[in-house]
Amino acid sequence: MLDGLLTAKPCQIRLSGRWFFMTHKEQGGYLKKNVVLTGLTSFFTDVSSEMLYPMLQAFVGAITVNVGPVLGLMEGIGESLASILKVASGYYSDRIGKRKWLAVGGYLASGLSKLLFFVPSVFSILAFRFIDRTGKGIRTAPRDALISESVPKKLLGKAFGFQRAMDFAGAFVGVAVLYILVKFVFPNLESVISGGSKLYPSMFYPIFIVAVASALFGVVFLFFTSDKNKDYNSSLLEKSNTRPNLDFRKYSKNLRMFFIAQFVFTLGNSSNQFLLLRSTSVYGSLASVLLMYMAFNITTSLFSAFFGGLSDKVGRKKLLVCGYSLYAIVYIAFGFMDKDSSWMLWVFWPMYGIYYAMTEGVEKAFVAETAPKNSTGTALGFYNMIIGIGLLPASLIAGFLFPFSNSAPFLFGGIMAALAVVIIGFFVKEKKLSL
Repeated sequence: MLDGLLTAKPCQIRLSGRWFFMTHKEQGGYLKKNVVLTGLTSFFTDVSSEMLYPMLQAFVGAITVNVGPVLGLMEGIGESLASILKVASGYYSDRIGKRKWLAVGGYLASGLSKLLFFVPSVFSILAFRFIDRTGKGIRTAPRDALISESVPKKLLGKAFGFQRAMDFAGAFVGVAVLYILVKFVFPNLESVISGGSKLYPSMFYPIFIVAVASALFGVVFLFFTSDKNKDYNSSLLEKSNTRPNLDFRKYSKNLRMFFIAQFVFTLGNSSNQFLLLRSTSVYGSLASVLLMYMAFNITTSLFSAFFGGLSDKVGRKKLLVCGYSLYAIVYIAFGFMDKDSSWMLWVFWPMYGIYYAMTEGVEKAFVAETAPKNSTGTALGFYNMIIGIGLLPASLIAGFLFPFSNSAPFLFGGIMAALAVVIIGFFVKEKKLSL
């Protein structure tokens, strides 16, 4: 029924028989079924997550007055405690040659964890974050390995860029739905938050219901993915006597230095909750900040596939250096923002989206193509684990710096990003891509 949808060249998608998305026939570049399906799962998962994310600061404020420390714990503890699962899940998927059901289980756990919002307490919020991040720890490396094995190496950047584009397209839709609900369906919520009046957890329940439904719907698409792909790199999925490589020291120097740069960068990459908190404080309107956040998400969605594809042609390193440099500029700008210059938030939120588009899919493509043989899932697990470990101190640092100086977390983040640029620029080498 959907055959022939979006058939205009050079982009096409065909949803029966063989599946392709956003192709360039003259280059032989196809993104196949698994990439599209995992992208749709990411889309609906992010619709759910981003309906909740901008409201978390307000929801936490309805439960406790210690918003900053709770946000820091909430954003850091789940990632760090679940980080070991990112390597374990990737390693296990390499060992058994199966990715699909680990991804399904992880997404399902994250979706069901959102039900804890209906039991409002600091403990339930922390439990939600732990289960949600544990689910992400289980699913991420197998899902990314599934994507990497579904396309040839010359399309890794485009495939991961497409996946991130679907993430942020879902985020845009999620924030758009939230904006409509806050602005037109539940205007009393906006007035209460802006006016500083008493908030009650039950005010958020209608939003939570829609978010849970979207998350669970997204899992459905994963049931139609396939572990085996006979067209590209099928040998990687065959059982082998060679165990996946868990010895970090035996990874290439380039990959090890890249992981070090990632850890340094992550120490200054505090949760976006602090950007939202800063923007709301400076600009003074939750609805306007939601629009800025929508602009950020749509910018990332529009440019992720482009920059991913560009990295297939010019290399990953150049884009990563440019992306981290842009991050440093944006974070330092947030640090110096005041009410008189708050209009510049409309500029810096989309610039922040460009940073995401230039880096997130490209990072995964770099790891996937640099990973040792038969260890793609394990290497991607290490990548995600390192980010997860860094997020606890990053969010705690930001959480405790914020009450003393609203600018401090952002200035610190800018410095860490600049240091990561130096490490990648001078110590990470990249083989020339053969297209």
